[in-house]
Amino acid sequence: MMKRLALLFAVLALVAAACGSSDEAAETTTTAAGTETTVADAGQETTDTGESTLETVVNRGTLKCGISTGAPGFSETDPQGNSTGLDADYCRAVAAAVLGDATAVEFRQLTAAERFAALDTGEIDVLMRNTTWTQSRDGDLALDFVATTFYDGQQIMGNPATLTSLKEGMTAEEAFAAIDGGIVCTNAGTTTEKNISEGAAQSGASISLETVENFSEAMDKFIAGTCDLVTTDGSGLFGHRSANIAAGTEGAENWVIFPDAPISKEPLGPVVRQNDSTWMDVVQWTVFATFIAEENGVTAASAEADKEKTPEIARLFGVADDEVQTKMGLSADAFFQVISQVGNYGEIYERNLGPLNLKRDGTRNMQWYDGGLIYAPPAR
Repeated sequence: MMKRLALLFAVLALVAAACGSSDEAAETTTTAAGTETTVADAGQETTDTGESTLETVVNRGTLKCGISTGAPGFSETDPQGNSTGLDADYCRAVAAAVLGDATAVEFRQLTAAERFAALDTGEIDVLMRNTTWTQSRDGDLALDFVATTFYDGQQIMGNPATLTSLKEGMTAEEAFAAIDGGIVCTNAGTTTEKNISEGAAQSGASISLETVENFSEAMDKFIAGTCDLVTTDGSGLFGHRSANIAAGTEGAENWVIFPDAPISKEPLGPVVRQNDSTWMDVVQWTVFATFIAEENGVTAASAEADKEKTPEIARLFGVADDEVQTKMGLSADAFFQVISQVGNYGEIYERNLGPLNLKRDGTRNMQWYDGGLIYAPPAR
């Protein structure tokens, strides 16, 4: 009897120990790509080294940022080999916030097919690749979308010399009637591919859809006359048309982008791994900092002089309250570094999209007080 009681107490002790430790234990999960990551109770995804993403980036000293293989105005490579564009600048903004150095970025060029796996497996720390936030991506992928940096919408581009029915100012209904029977090129694995197919089917238009891996290939086919039309986000079409006009491509100045009202909603912005709330907060508030700085009229050039321009800016820049950023795992002046080194949202927009004649006025990319959707929660 005494032996049985001793055995019973031992079992109960083991159960109690297991129950008592379960609240503090980390949970191991398998990602979509099949690699194991550890999700701590605090909401920070960690690698098998036990580091969170924020700790990994800080210890490495560089940010690995995924960008497009070539999207004018968003991510391109200049003749000197530097990555430029709105997405590239937001990579720099995150590096400035986390490392105090906007140049501490390792850019990874990714195709649409590669982008999510690269983030999922830890090849990159954050994805800044003009990626649309959708319900299925939010629910099916082990990823989280952050603040939207550009509100876009899908449009179509054609050459009136090939399709004489094309004209500026067409409605969506007129647009699908105009492309009936046409060959449309776009890149595979995107919302663009699905939108054009659904839109054509709904309007009764018959199109032949050709998909390629990179949109630059679609443009090559369009220029060569293999495709009658190309379709992607409107920003991409304006960018490629401007680039071809500058390059002297014959007839590029006559290419028509239509319809005026986009055929889809395409909110674009950074993407991080799921269950990594600390890192998500860092990336999200880096974006919000650029919104708030513009709202308060603080630019890269004025950041030093404007450290206390308003109470909100004083808090954002770590002057009035040096714990707001440090509690996020950043230095108190993290967002001062973002604005002084990279600029506010308006500066980032105009520097990269202004040369493409991609107008901001009257669009969803205006500040909220000007009728747009650029809005940040208060820095408080």
